[in-house]
Amino acid sequence: MNTAACAGLFLHFLMLSPMSIGGAITTVPEMHRYLVEQTGWLSDTDFTTSIALAQAAPGPNILFVAVLGWNVAGLPGAIAAMGGIMLPSTLLTLSATRWARANREHLAVRAFSAGIMPLTLGLIIATGWLLAQPFLRADDHRWGTVALIATTVLLTLKTRLGLVWMVLGGGVLGVLGLV
Repeated sequence: MNTAACAGLFLHFLMLSPMSIGGAITTVPEMHRYLVEQTGWLSDTDFTTSIALAQAAPGPNILFVAVLGWNVAGLPGAIAAMGGIMLPSTLLTLSATRWARANREHLAVRAFSAGIMPLTLGLIIATGWLLAQPFLRADDHRWGTVALIATTVLLTLKTRLGLVWMVLGGGVLGVLGLV
């Protein structure tokens, strides 16, 4: 992978950063479009596996960006992807947090906070749907995946069970070959 390609990776992730409301995971559909469909740097399976591997590892959720970059261009790709996704959002977060803290009682700040929640939820649902697609297309995983999604939604709505336990349960079912 040449320097120009790493620059392209950096610039694309730099553009995605301000749109990553709710975390970088919310921009996965656009990352998929760019890395799999547009450039062909990753296959659909490699893309999904990269995210699953990074999400299963301990540490911050944003590690999946480094894994995607690594799978595209090794260490330079990981640095380019992480630098691109982190730089704008970090600077914006620092300045916006300071401003919002100083103006927390302002009606616009309260309205923004209330309005951003449904947007974030929608982006997370879109990401989950995209990541489920390879399993929903596979005949031997389709119904297990549907059952797992339905169970997760039901447990989220009806219980206070932590998401980490649901992820662990899904992982155990996957290891056992049940989904």
